Formats: sequence, C-alpha cells, structure tokens
Amino acid sequence: MITCFSKKTQFDTWFTNGKHEGHCDAPVEKGGGDAGFGPHELLEAALASCLNIWVRVSAKNHDIPLAGVVTEVTLERQNPGEVVFRYALELKGALTEEQRWELIQAAQSCPVHQTLAGKISFTCLPA
Repeated sequence: MITCFSKKTQFDTWFTNGKHEGHCDAPVEKGGGDAGFGPHELLEAALASCLNIWVRVSAKNHDIPLAGVVTEVTLERQNPGEVVFRYALELKGALTEEQRWELIQAAQSCPVHQTLAGKISFTCLPA
C-alpha cells in the first residue's frame, strides 16, 4: 500500500510504503514546482523497473550471461480513452539471438506488465 501526503507547496506530494519514500509534483506548466517525479512518470518507472528486474531474474534462472539491462518506458496518451506503453530493452553481454529472444519474451510476463495489460477497475473507499 502507498500513502501520499500533501506538502506545503501547491502540488508537492510525498509518498511512502512505510519503509521507503518518494517525492512527486506537477510540472511548472500545470501549476506545480516540478520538484519531483510526475505521476505518469511513476507509472513508467513501475513498468521499467519490473521489466528490468524480471529480465535479470530470468537470465539468472536460465544461466544466461546477461551483463546488464537498460529499460526505457514511455507512456503515450494522445488518443482519449487509450493508453499505450512503449518500452525498449537494451540487453548487455555476449548473448546469442536465442538468449536475447528468451529474455525479451520473459519481460512480457513481468507482474506490472501483466497488471497493466489486464482489466483495471477503481473503487473509492471511505477514509
């Protein structure tokens, strides 16, 4: 569970899971101070992090000599009611094409990818 707290400035927000914390803000052009990640950037970060971790776990489990991975995620919202996550995986190391393909396929089963690809609903609970 994540809990967010408003700060003293316009849209500045601090969030925590009780163990770790982060900072979020709206960009200047939206009235914020741009003092932290934007909310959509956190969605991008969640997917990018999960892809990155999942590829490394898969490489370890299958003895693939992965030297590192760089993931980039972009969230596109140009069309109303449609969201597109685009991602790129830079796999480092002396890998065969078969190993690269295996890791790219494994990335698609990362838990955040699966969550975002499924049916999503929202329920507002009383505080």
